Amino acid sequence: MSTAASTAQLAPGVRAIAIAAAAVIAFGVVPLLGSDYLMDAVLTPFLALALAAVGLNVLTGYAGQVSLGSAAFLAVGAYATYNLHLRLPELPLIVDLVLAGLIAAAIGIVFGLPSLRLRGFYLAVSTLAAQFFVQWALTKFGWFSNDNPSGVIDAPVLSVAGLTFTSPAGRYVFSLSVVVVATFLTLRLLRAQSGRNFIAVRDHELAAKVIGVPLLRTKLLAFGVSSFLIGIAGVLWAFAYLRTVEPAGFNLDRSFQILFIIIIGGLASLRGAFFGAAFIVVFPLILSRAGMALLGGVFDSGVLEMSQRIVVGALIIAFLIAEPRGLVALWDRLWRAVTRPAAISNT
Repeated sequence: MSTAASTAQLAPGVRAIAIAAAAVIAFGVVPLLGSDYLMDAVLTPFLALALAAVGLNVLTGYAGQVSLGSAAFLAVGAYATYNLHLRLPELPLIVDLVLAGLIAAAIGIVFGLPSLRLRGFYLAVSTLAAQFFVQWALTKFGWFSNDNPSGVIDAPVLSVAGLTFTSPAGRYVFSLSVVVVATFLTLRLLRAQSGRNFIAVRDHELAAKVIGVPLLRTKLLAFGVSSFLIGIAGVLWAFAYLRTVEPAGFNLDRSFQILFIIIIGGLASLRGAFFGAAFIVVFPLILSRAGMALLGGVFDSGVLEMSQRIVVGALIIAFLIAEPRGLVALWDRLWRAVTRPAAISNT
């Protein structure tokens, strides 16, 4: 038996062991040994943003439909879950979460209808309608926030099957469970015929139509799946991370943040969504520590925010020019460089 064949046979086993080890660390070790700061300020927002980026990557990376209204669907998911829990308290939280995702998907499909006629920049501009409309509706109609004058909503109790997730570690485990399940189902969808249809529409719409890909159904499915995932991410962002939120928290900056995540992490890659989210969450912390160490009191919050915008903007330009596939391509290149000497030595 050749070395290559042996390696190919061992690869699934090694992959399964790696997945099992990662699950034990993520679900067992981190909640037990991680600090409250790590859970609250790093891991929970990372998971929420990563799931939102997975949703946008389905739409933009795989289906080629540009959207600038992601924060609107974050808001729809959060406010829908809040109202379902408030007005239908007999429903379990998981049912509220799924229904909120379906509501976000329905609204996403409505605002995805222009994709049947518009493409590229024009489609991106049209998706801004969702951003402005949702923010206006949440501010204008007090019913959505239970007539709170400021529009602020508070987190419902995160409880599933009698288990309550109120501590930082509990909210992290809840978020991690939701993200793992949602990402797994998304991966299954992308590996099915629907995923191949997304890629066909993205690569060449006319050719996809010629070979029998249903353009209408494929585009609207992409908008629906994307909005569903982003809506669920909005629930995690509002209730597992912030625990209280207002409509202004889902502004256009949040939409651009999610777009930057998939550009930096890598388009058409679910791993890229996680790489990009990790960068967006960790980078401000590193920049803040470095700035304070080098400049002291001069490096205040205003300087930090401006520095972050400058560096992220420069990195986006650099990635678009030098490595359009983002951090995931750099990771793959590094992995090959590390494993190639070992493979050569075994031949």
